[in-house]
Parts: sequence; C-alpha cells; structure tokens
Amino acid sequence: MTKALITWGGWDGHEPDKVAALFADILNAEGITSDVSDTLGCFDDPHALAQYDLIVPCWTMSTITKEQCHNVSEAVAAGAGLAGVHGGMCDAFRDQVLWQFMTGANWVAHPGGDGVDYTVEIVDLDHPLVEGIENFDVKSEQYYLHVDPANHVLATTRFPTVTWYHSANSPADVPVAWTRAWGLGRVYYNALGHQANVIDHGGPREMIRRGLVWAAGSKSAAVGRSVSDFQSDGNHY
Repeated sequence: MTKALITWGGWDGHEPDKVAALFADILNAEGITSDVSDTLGCFDDPHALAQYDLIVPCWTMSTITKEQCHNVSEAVAAGAGLAGVHGGMCDAFRDQVLWQFMTGANWVAHPGGDGVDYTVEIVDLDHPLVEGIENFDVKSEQYYLHVDPANHVLATTRFPTVTWYHSANSPADVPVAWTRAWGLGRVYYNALGHQANVIDHGGPREMIRRGLVWAAGSKSAAVGRSVSDFQSDGNHY
C-alpha cells in the first residue's frame, strides 16, 4: 500500500495544520494512507523515512538540522516522492541550501502581500498534471521565486501585478507549478496555498491532487533503476 508522511508546523499564518489535513483527505481519497506529524523529529531516522512513498512538508520559516535535511534528500534520491505548496515547501528552511536545491526554488517576495488579484497560466497544456485545466484567477499572495532553470514548468504568473521596485524591470513570467527529479525521486511544487481555502477547490485543488498522486508514484516509476547512477565522491553542498 502506498504510504505518505505529512509533517506540519512553522508559521501559523499559513495554516499548516489545515493544509496538512487537506492533503491527507486528498491522498485518502486516492487510496494513499498518511502518517501526520507536527514535529520535524520524523526526519531524524533515515530508515523510517525510507519506508514512505511520499514526503509532504508543510513548514514555513522554520529550522531544520543539516542531518534532517540530508535524510530527506537521501530518501527522495532513493525514490520517495516529495510534494508541497507555497511557503510550506519553498520557504521552509531558509538556511539549508540543499533543501532549496532539492525543491527547485526559494521564495524571495510577494509584492502587494495577501489579496493580490493575479492569473495562473497553464503553459504545458499537454502535460497530464495540468491537461484540461484552464487558466484561472487567484486572489492571494503572488509568489516571486528564484527558481532552478532545470525545473519542468507547468504553470506561471506574470509580474509585476503590483507596482514596486521590481517594476523597473521588464515583465517576467515566474513559475507557479513545476516538476523536477532528485535522483530517482519525483518532486512536485505548487506556489499556491497561502491558506487552505486557496487550494481546496477548483483548478488549484485539482492541480495539487494530480501533483501529490504523481509524486507518490515515484518509487514505482523507479523500479529497475539504481540511485548509484547519480552518486559520486565529494561534497556537493
């Protein structure tokens, strides 16, 4: 049976408990069971982490040890999926560059704060994670992220929406959702989800549902492959 680890905490403003519960409901409906934890101690044991098919972090502006971050990285590289949203994954642990490398980005700003009206544009129309989902408008935080150019971008949003210092530059399409690989592991991220009510309906929920299920299939997709293909000597971070 496919099994997920959902862990939540950090800044309360992102409603990590409610977002974690939403993820658990989505996964349960897909026949995926979840262990839900409110501590990062669940990252302490690499052998326990290796038992999960999917890891879902819901932490913002928090602190993780280098060892915990390494354990998650190794679990994902060995085939576990990793999926998350908003600050719960890409503003989780600002001092851990390995986390940023693995997830594919780090948050830097949300010009205008909460309540900004903007459009999410689907850019890979034939990808199964977004196929059939039309562009949609959101009233929430619009995330400006520094992103890895290796990400496979599924959706974007255009800046500037709100006038600020960044407006002096040319308009920029910043990724909202993407997939990437980390060793044998599948990684999915979606920048929506400032609060649970942003992603509990419509296009946002469907995008995230598909992303969670896709990432949960990571180990099955990796059968016959070896993580040793991606390993080499030396310190890489």
